[in-house]
Amino acid sequence: MICAACLFALAGCKQQPQVRSMGPPVVPVSVAKAVQESVPTELRVVGTVDASSIVQVKSQVAGELVKVAFTEGQNIAKGDLLFQIDPRPFEDALRQAEANVARDRAQIAQAEAALARDSAQAKFNEGDAVRYAELQKEGLASKSQSDQSKTSADVAREAARVTQATIESSRAALAADEAAVAAAKLNLDYCQIHAPISGRTGNLLVHAGNLVKVNDVSMVIIHQVEPIFVDFSVPEQHLATIRRLNSQRKLAVRVFTRDNPDRAAVGSLSVIDNTVDSSTGTIHLKGTFANRDGTLWPGQFVTAVLTLDTNQNATVIPAEAVQNGQQGQFVYLVKADHTVEMRIVTPGRLFGKKTVIDKGIAPGDTVVIDGQLRLFPGAQVQLVDPDRADPGTAKPNAGQS
Repeated sequence: MICAACLFALAGCKQQPQVRSMGPPVVPVSVAKAVQESVPTELRVVGTVDASSIVQVKSQVAGELVKVAFTEGQNIAKGDLLFQIDPRPFEDALRQAEANVARDRAQIAQAEAALARDSAQAKFNEGDAVRYAELQKEGLASKSQSDQSKTSADVAREAARVTQATIESSRAALAADEAAVAAAKLNLDYCQIHAPISGRTGNLLVHAGNLVKVNDVSMVIIHQVEPIFVDFSVPEQHLATIRRLNSQRKLAVRVFTRDNPDRAAVGSLSVIDNTVDSSTGTIHLKGTFANRDGTLWPGQFVTAVLTLDTNQNATVIPAEAVQNGQQGQFVYLVKADHTVEMRIVTPGRLFGKKTVIDKGIAPGDTVVIDGQLRLFPGAQVQLVDPDRADPGTAKPNAGQS
Protein backbone atom coordinates (compact mmCIF):
# COMPACT_ATOMS: atom_id res chain seq x y z
CA MET A 1 0.00 0.00 0.00
CA ILE A 2 2.83 2.35 0.83
CA CYS A 3 4.48 1.57 -2.47
CA ALA A 4 1.27 2.23 -4.37
CA ALA A 5 0.85 5.59 -2.64
CA CYS A 6 4.40 6.53 -3.49
CA LEU A 7 3.92 5.61 -7.11
CA PHE A 8 0.68 7.65 -7.30
CA ALA A 9 2.37 10.67 -5.73
CA LEU A 10 5.29 10.33 -8.13
CA ALA A 11 2.92 10.21 -11.13
CA GLY A 12 1.10 13.29 -9.87
CA CYS A 13 4.34 15.20 -9.57
CA LYS A 14 5.26 14.33 -13.13
CA GLN A 15 1.89 15.46 -14.55
CA GLN A 16 1.48 18.73 -12.63
CA PRO A 17 4.05 20.77 -14.56
CA GLN A 18 2.32 19.79 -17.82
CA VAL A 19 -1.07 21.12 -16.55
CA ARG A 20 0.51 24.39 -15.46
CA SER A 21 2.08 24.82 -18.89
CA MET A 22 -1.27 24.71 -20.73
CA GLY A 23 -3.19 28.02 -21.11
CA PRO A 24 -6.99 28.59 -21.44
CA PRO A 25 -8.59 27.02 -24.53
CA VAL A 26 -8.59 29.07 -27.72
CA VAL A 27 -12.08 29.47 -29.22
CA PRO A 28 -12.40 29.47 -33.03
CA VAL A 29 -14.77 32.24 -34.14
CA SER A 30 -15.92 34.00 -37.27
CA VAL A 31 -15.59 37.77 -37.27
CA ALA A 32 -16.50 40.80 -39.32
CA LYS A 33 -15.56 44.45 -39.43
CA ALA A 34 -17.91 47.24 -38.42
CA VAL A 35 -18.18 49.45 -41.48
CA GLN A 36 -19.65 52.82 -42.31
CA GLU A 37 -22.38 52.73 -44.96
CA SER A 38 -25.16 54.82 -46.44
CA VAL A 39 -28.29 53.23 -45.03
CA PRO A 40 -31.76 54.15 -46.30
CA THR A 41 -34.40 54.88 -43.71
CA GLU A 42 -37.12 52.29 -44.30
CA LEU A 43 -40.50 51.56 -42.78
CA ARG A 44 -41.26 47.82 -42.90
CA VAL A 45 -44.89 46.83 -42.29
CA VAL A 46 -47.41 44.19 -43.32
CA GLY A 47 -49.65 45.13 -46.25
CA THR A 48 -52.41 43.59 -48.34
CA VAL A 49 -52.71 43.41 -52.10
CA ASP A 50 -55.82 44.88 -53.75
CA ALA A 51 -56.94 44.84 -57.36
CA SER A 52 -56.81 48.26 -58.97
CA SER A 53 -60.35 47.75 -60.25
CA ILE A 54 -63.11 45.23 -59.48
CA VAL A 55 -66.10 44.89 -61.82
CA GLN A 56 -69.18 42.76 -61.22
CA VAL A 57 -70.49 41.89 -64.68
CA LYS A 58 -74.32 41.93 -64.87
CA SER A 59 -76.79 41.73 -67.72
CA GLN A 60 -78.55 44.88 -68.95
CA VAL A 61 -81.27 42.88 -70.75
CA ALA A 62 -83.37 39.89 -69.76
CA GLY A 63 -83.22 36.65 -71.68
CA GLU A 64 -81.71 33.20 -72.01
CA LEU A 65 -77.94 32.91 -71.67
CA VAL A 66 -76.94 30.90 -74.74
CA LYS A 67 -73.13 31.14 -74.66
CA VAL A 68 -70.21 31.64 -72.26
CA ALA A 69 -67.14 32.71 -74.24
CA PHE A 70 -64.40 32.37 -71.58
CA THR A 71 -63.12 29.97 -68.96
CA GLU A 72 -62.97 30.61 -65.25
CA GLY A 73 -59.70 32.20 -64.09
CA GLN A 74 -58.80 33.37 -67.60
CA ASN A 75 -56.88 36.56 -68.31
CA ILE A 76 -58.99 38.72 -70.61
CA ALA A 77 -58.55 42.01 -72.43
CA LYS A 78 -60.95 44.92 -72.46
CA GLY A 79 -63.61 44.34 -75.15
CA ASP A 80 -63.38 40.54 -75.21
CA LEU A 81 -66.72 38.72 -75.55
CA LEU A 82 -67.85 37.16 -72.28
CA PHE A 83 -71.52 36.18 -72.67
CA GLN A 84 -74.14 35.87 -75.41
CA ILE A 85 -77.85 36.30 -74.61
CA ASP A 86 -80.53 35.06 -77.05
CA PRO A 87 -80.87 38.00 -79.49
CA ARG A 88 -84.05 36.91 -81.33
CA PRO A 89 -86.62 38.85 -79.26
CA PHE A 90 -84.53 41.98 -79.59
CA GLU A 91 -84.08 41.51 -83.33
CA ASP A 92 -87.88 41.34 -83.65
CA ALA A 93 -88.24 44.48 -81.55
CA LEU A 94 -85.73 46.25 -83.78
CA ARG A 95 -87.57 45.27 -86.96
CA GLN A 96 -90.86 46.48 -85.50
CA ALA A 97 -89.32 49.81 -84.48
CA GLU A 98 -87.79 50.24 -87.94
CA ALA A 99 -91.20 49.51 -89.53
CA ASN A 100 -92.78 52.19 -87.35
CA VAL A 101 -90.16 54.65 -88.53
CA ALA A 102 -90.91 53.80 -92.16
CA ARG A 103 -94.64 54.29 -91.52
CA ASP A 104 -94.04 57.66 -89.88
CA ARG A 105 -91.96 58.84 -92.79
CA ALA A 106 -94.65 57.78 -95.26
CA GLN A 107 -97.27 59.64 -93.23
CA ILE A 108 -95.11 62.74 -93.18
CA ALA A 109 -94.66 62.57 -96.95
CA GLN A 110 -98.42 62.17 -97.42
CA ALA A 111 -99.16 65.06 -95.08
CA GLU A 112 -96.63 67.30 -96.82
CA ALA A 113 -98.32 66.57 -100.16
CA ALA A 114 -101.71 67.42 -98.63
CA LEU A 115 -100.23 70.62 -97.21
CA ALA A 116 -99.00 71.66 -100.63
CA ARG A 117 -102.47 71.00 -102.05
CA ASP A 118 -104.26 72.86 -99.25
CA SER A 119 -101.84 75.78 -99.49
CA ALA A 120 -102.47 76.10 -103.22
CA GLN A 121 -106.22 75.88 -102.70
CA ALA A 122 -106.09 78.50 -99.97
CA LYS A 123 -104.06 80.82 -102.17
CA PHE A 124 -106.54 80.45 -105.01
CA ASN A 125 -109.54 81.03 -102.72
CA GLU A 126 -107.95 84.11 -101.17
CA GLY A 127 -107.44 85.60 -104.65
CA ASP A 128 -111.01 84.71 -105.62
CA ALA A 129 -112.31 86.41 -102.45
CA VAL A 130 -110.40 89.60 -103.31
CA ARG A 131 -111.87 89.65 -106.84
CA TYR A 132 -115.44 89.14 -105.59
CA ALA A 133 -114.97 91.89 -103.01
CA GLU A 134 -113.97 94.32 -105.80
CA LEU A 135 -116.88 93.20 -108.01
CA GLN A 136 -119.28 93.76 -105.12
CA LYS A 137 -118.01 97.32 -104.71
CA GLU A 138 -118.67 97.94 -108.43
CA GLY A 139 -122.09 96.29 -108.17
CA LEU A 140 -121.14 93.46 -110.47
CA ALA A 141 -121.45 90.70 -107.82
CA SER A 142 -123.81 90.11 -104.96
CA LYS A 143 -122.85 90.26 -101.31
CA SER A 144 -123.60 86.55 -100.87
CA GLN A 145 -121.13 85.66 -103.63
CA SER A 146 -118.47 87.80 -101.97
CA ASP A 147 -119.14 86.27 -98.55
CA GLN A 148 -119.06 82.77 -99.99
CA SER A 149 -115.67 83.30 -101.66
CA LYS A 150 -114.27 84.76 -98.43
CA THR A 151 -115.56 81.76 -96.45
CA SER A 152 -114.01 79.36 -98.95
CA ALA A 153 -110.67 81.14 -98.53
CA ASP A 154 -110.90 80.86 -94.71
CA VAL A 155 -111.75 77.14 -94.94
CA ALA A 156 -108.82 76.45 -97.26
CA ARG A 157 -106.47 78.36 -94.99
CA GLU A 158 -107.57 76.41 -91.89
CA ALA A 159 -107.30 73.13 -93.79
CA ALA A 160 -103.67 73.99 -94.55
CA ARG A 161 -103.07 74.68 -90.84
CA VAL A 162 -104.60 71.31 -89.91
CA THR A 163 -102.37 69.57 -92.41
CA GLN A 164 -99.33 71.40 -91.00
CA ALA A 165 -100.27 70.22 -87.49
CA THR A 166 -100.56 66.68 -88.81
CA ILE A 167 -97.06 66.95 -90.21
CA GLU A 168 -95.70 68.14 -86.86
CA SER A 169 -97.44 65.28 -85.08
CA SER A 170 -96.04 62.78 -87.55
CA ARG A 171 -92.56 64.20 -87.10
CA ALA A 172 -92.86 63.83 -83.31
CA ALA A 173 -93.99 60.24 -83.80
CA LEU A 174 -91.05 59.70 -86.13
CA ALA A 175 -88.62 61.02 -83.50
CA ALA A 176 -90.13 58.69 -80.89
CA ASP A 177 -89.93 55.70 -83.21
CA GLU A 178 -86.35 56.56 -84.17
CA ALA A 179 -85.53 56.61 -80.43
CA ALA A 180 -87.23 53.22 -80.18
CA VAL A 181 -84.98 51.97 -83.01
CA ALA A 182 -81.90 53.25 -81.15
CA ALA A 183 -83.10 51.56 -77.95
CA ALA A 184 -83.77 48.31 -79.81
CA LYS A 185 -80.28 48.41 -81.34
CA LEU A 186 -78.79 49.11 -77.91
CA ASN A 187 -80.67 46.19 -76.35
CA LEU A 188 -79.52 44.01 -79.23
CA ASP A 189 -75.94 45.10 -78.54
CA TYR A 190 -76.45 44.29 -74.86
CA CYS A 191 -77.12 40.68 -75.87
CA GLN A 192 -73.35 40.44 -76.28
CA ILE A 193 -71.63 41.21 -72.98
CA HIS A 194 -68.03 42.33 -73.43
CA ALA A 195 -65.31 42.79 -70.82
CA PRO A 196 -65.39 46.37 -69.50
CA ILE A 197 -61.77 46.15 -68.26
CA SER A 198 -58.70 44.00 -68.74
CA GLY A 199 -58.09 41.59 -65.90
CA ARG A 200 -58.64 38.10 -64.60
CA THR A 201 -62.03 36.42 -64.36
CA GLY A 202 -63.22 34.66 -61.23
CA ASN A 203 -65.70 31.84 -60.81
CA LEU A 204 -68.56 31.62 -63.29
CA LEU A 205 -71.73 32.48 -61.35
CA VAL A 206 -74.35 31.98 -64.12
CA HIS A 207 -74.13 29.13 -66.62
CA ALA A 208 -75.42 28.78 -70.17
CA GLY A 209 -79.10 27.84 -70.38
CA ASN A 210 -80.16 29.96 -67.42
CA LEU A 211 -82.51 32.92 -67.72
CA VAL A 212 -80.93 36.19 -66.61
CA LYS A 213 -82.69 39.34 -65.46
CA VAL A 214 -81.81 42.99 -65.86
CA ASN A 215 -79.13 44.07 -63.36
CA ASP A 216 -79.75 41.00 -61.20
CA VAL A 217 -77.00 38.73 -59.86
CA SER A 218 -73.38 39.03 -60.93
CA MET A 219 -72.47 36.71 -63.78
CA VAL A 220 -68.71 36.93 -63.16
CA ILE A 221 -66.36 39.22 -61.23
CA ILE A 222 -63.26 40.63 -62.94
CA HIS A 223 -60.20 41.81 -61.00
CA GLN A 224 -57.77 44.13 -62.74
CA VAL A 225 -54.28 43.11 -61.62
CA GLU A 226 -52.14 45.24 -63.97
CA PRO A 227 -51.55 47.63 -62.31
CA ILE A 228 -52.25 46.46 -58.77
CA PHE A 229 -52.38 48.20 -55.37
CA VAL A 230 -50.77 47.38 -52.03
CA ASP A 231 -52.46 48.87 -48.96
CA PHE A 232 -50.48 49.35 -45.74
CA SER A 233 -50.37 51.61 -42.69
CA VAL A 234 -47.44 53.30 -40.95
CA PRO A 235 -47.19 55.09 -37.59
CA GLU A 236 -48.58 58.62 -37.55
CA GLN A 237 -45.20 60.06 -36.46
CA HIS A 238 -43.83 59.54 -40.00
CA LEU A 239 -46.67 61.40 -41.74
CA ALA A 240 -44.92 64.78 -41.97
CA THR A 241 -41.76 63.23 -43.44
CA ILE A 242 -43.72 61.15 -45.92
CA ARG A 243 -45.74 64.14 -47.10
CA ARG A 244 -42.64 66.29 -47.45
CA LEU A 245 -40.66 63.72 -49.41
CA ASN A 246 -43.62 62.67 -51.54
CA SER A 247 -44.10 66.27 -52.66
CA GLN A 248 -40.50 66.28 -53.94
CA ARG A 249 -40.40 62.87 -55.66
CA LYS A 250 -42.19 59.58 -55.97
CA LEU A 251 -41.35 57.52 -52.90
CA ALA A 252 -40.28 53.97 -53.70
CA VAL A 253 -42.22 51.07 -52.20
CA ARG A 254 -40.93 47.50 -52.26
CA VAL A 255 -42.97 44.46 -51.32
CA PHE A 256 -41.91 40.91 -50.52
CA THR A 257 -44.20 37.90 -50.67
CA ARG A 258 -44.07 35.00 -48.24
CA ASP A 259 -43.38 32.42 -50.94
CA ASN A 260 -40.56 34.50 -52.47
CA PRO A 261 -39.02 36.61 -49.66
CA ASP A 262 -35.80 37.37 -51.54
CA ARG A 263 -37.43 38.92 -54.60
CA ALA A 264 -38.91 42.39 -54.33
CA ALA A 265 -41.65 43.92 -56.46
CA VAL A 266 -40.93 47.63 -56.86
CA GLY A 267 -43.61 50.31 -57.09
CA SER A 268 -44.28 53.84 -55.88
CA LEU A 269 -46.41 55.52 -53.26
CA SER A 270 -49.61 56.75 -54.94
CA VAL A 271 -52.09 57.58 -52.15
CA ILE A 272 -51.78 59.12 -48.69
CA ASP A 273 -55.08 58.86 -46.85
CA ASN A 274 -56.74 62.10 -45.77
CA THR A 275 -57.28 61.05 -42.15
CA VAL A 276 -55.27 59.40 -39.39
CA ASP A 277 -56.84 56.34 -37.79
CA SER A 278 -57.28 57.57 -34.22
CA SER A 279 -57.85 54.05 -32.87
CA THR A 280 -54.47 52.76 -34.08
CA GLY A 281 -52.46 55.97 -34.52
CA THR A 282 -51.56 55.06 -38.08
CA ILE A 283 -51.96 56.60 -41.53
CA HIS A 284 -53.18 54.48 -44.42
CA LEU A 285 -51.02 54.46 -47.56
CA LYS A 286 -51.34 52.84 -50.98
CA GLY A 287 -48.63 51.84 -53.43
CA THR A 288 -49.07 51.15 -57.13
CA PHE A 289 -47.23 48.32 -58.88
CA ALA A 290 -47.11 47.41 -62.59
CA ASN A 291 -47.30 43.67 -61.73
CA ARG A 292 -46.59 42.61 -65.32
CA ASP A 293 -45.22 39.28 -64.14
CA GLY A 294 -48.29 38.56 -61.99
CA THR A 295 -46.27 38.19 -58.78
CA LEU A 296 -48.82 40.03 -56.66
CA TRP A 297 -52.30 38.58 -56.14
CA PRO A 298 -55.42 40.28 -54.74
CA GLY A 299 -55.95 39.51 -51.06
CA GLN A 300 -52.34 38.44 -50.54
CA PHE A 301 -50.41 39.46 -47.41
CA VAL A 302 -47.01 40.99 -48.16
CA THR A 303 -44.21 42.84 -46.41
CA ALA A 304 -44.21 46.45 -47.60
CA VAL A 305 -41.03 48.54 -47.31
CA LEU A 306 -41.32 52.32 -47.74
CA THR A 307 -37.96 54.02 -48.33
CA LEU A 308 -37.54 57.51 -46.84
CA ASP A 309 -34.29 59.41 -46.14
CA THR A 310 -30.76 57.95 -46.23
CA ASN A 311 -28.30 57.96 -43.30
CA GLN A 312 -24.94 58.59 -44.97
CA ASN A 313 -22.64 57.66 -42.03
CA ALA A 314 -24.21 54.72 -40.25
CA THR A 315 -22.11 52.13 -38.41
CA VAL A 316 -23.19 48.71 -39.66
CA ILE A 317 -22.40 45.14 -38.59
CA PRO A 318 -23.92 41.74 -39.46
CA ALA A 319 -27.12 41.17 -37.51
CA GLU A 320 -25.90 37.87 -36.05
CA ALA A 321 -23.18 39.70 -34.10
CA VAL A 322 -25.73 41.22 -31.69
CA GLN A 323 -26.53 39.04 -28.67
CA ASN A 324 -29.03 39.40 -25.82
CA GLY A 325 -27.76 39.49 -22.23
CA GLN A 326 -28.89 40.39 -18.73
CA GLN A 327 -27.56 43.91 -19.12
CA GLY A 328 -29.06 44.36 -22.57
CA GLN A 329 -27.84 43.71 -26.08
CA PHE A 330 -24.12 43.31 -26.64
CA VAL A 331 -21.40 42.18 -29.03
CA TYR A 332 -18.07 40.45 -28.49
CA LEU A 333 -15.36 42.86 -29.59
CA VAL A 334 -12.05 41.29 -30.68
CA LYS A 335 -9.06 43.21 -29.32
CA ALA A 336 -5.53 43.39 -30.73
CA ASP A 337 -4.29 40.58 -28.44
CA HIS A 338 -7.00 38.25 -29.75
CA THR A 339 -9.02 38.37 -26.59
CA VAL A 340 -12.66 39.43 -26.56
CA GLU A 341 -14.47 42.11 -24.68
CA MET A 342 -18.23 42.11 -24.08
CA ARG A 343 -19.40 45.53 -25.34
CA ILE A 344 -22.93 46.79 -24.59
CA VAL A 345 -24.42 48.34 -27.76
CA THR A 346 -27.50 50.24 -28.81
CA PRO A 347 -28.77 48.67 -32.05
CA GLY A 348 -30.74 50.66 -34.55
CA ARG A 349 -32.94 49.16 -37.18
CA LEU A 350 -32.39 46.04 -39.24
CA PHE A 351 -32.06 46.12 -43.00
CA GLY A 352 -31.47 42.93 -44.91
CA LYS A 353 -28.97 40.81 -42.93
CA LYS A 354 -27.32 43.82 -41.29
CA THR A 355 -28.09 46.03 -38.33
CA VAL A 356 -27.23 49.65 -37.60
CA ILE A 357 -25.39 50.29 -34.34
CA ASP A 358 -26.30 53.66 -32.88
CA LYS A 359 -23.95 53.42 -29.90
CA GLY A 360 -21.25 51.10 -28.56
CA ILE A 361 -18.82 50.42 -31.41
CA ALA A 362 -17.08 52.40 -34.11
CA PRO A 363 -16.25 51.72 -37.76
CA GLY A 364 -13.22 49.43 -38.00
CA ASP A 365 -13.97 47.45 -34.83
CA THR A 366 -13.89 43.66 -35.23
CA VAL A 367 -16.89 41.78 -33.83
CA VAL A 368 -17.64 38.08 -33.48
CA ILE A 369 -20.46 36.85 -35.71
CA ASP A 370 -20.26 33.10 -34.99
CA GLY A 371 -19.06 31.08 -31.98
CA GLN A 372 -20.37 33.37 -29.23
CA LEU A 373 -21.75 30.50 -27.10
CA ARG A 374 -18.24 29.45 -25.99
CA LEU A 375 -17.01 32.98 -25.30
CA PHE A 376 -16.61 34.95 -22.08
CA PRO A 377 -14.92 38.28 -21.36
CA GLY A 378 -11.17 37.86 -21.79
CA ALA A 379 -11.41 34.61 -23.75
CA GLN A 380 -8.81 34.04 -26.45
CA VAL A 381 -10.06 33.47 -29.97
CA GLN A 382 -8.73 32.12 -33.22
CA LEU A 383 -10.08 33.78 -36.37
CA VAL A 384 -11.62 31.20 -38.67
CA ASP A 385 -11.99 33.73 -41.47
CA PRO A 386 -9.05 36.13 -40.95
CA ASP A 387 -9.70 37.83 -44.32
CA ARG A 388 -12.68 39.58 -42.75
CA ALA A 389 -10.63 40.73 -39.73
CA ASP A 390 -7.82 43.22 -39.39
CA PRO A 391 -5.03 41.95 -41.69
CA GLY A 392 -2.39 43.36 -39.33
CA THR A 393 -3.26 40.96 -36.53
CA ALA A 394 -1.71 37.53 -36.24
CA LYS A 395 -3.26 34.28 -35.17
CA PRO A 396 -2.37 33.16 -31.62
CA ASN A 397 -0.63 29.85 -31.11
CA ALA A 398 -2.70 27.01 -29.69
CA GLY A 399 -0.50 26.84 -26.63
CA GLN A 400 -0.23 30.60 -25.95
CA SER A 401 -1.05 31.45 -22.36
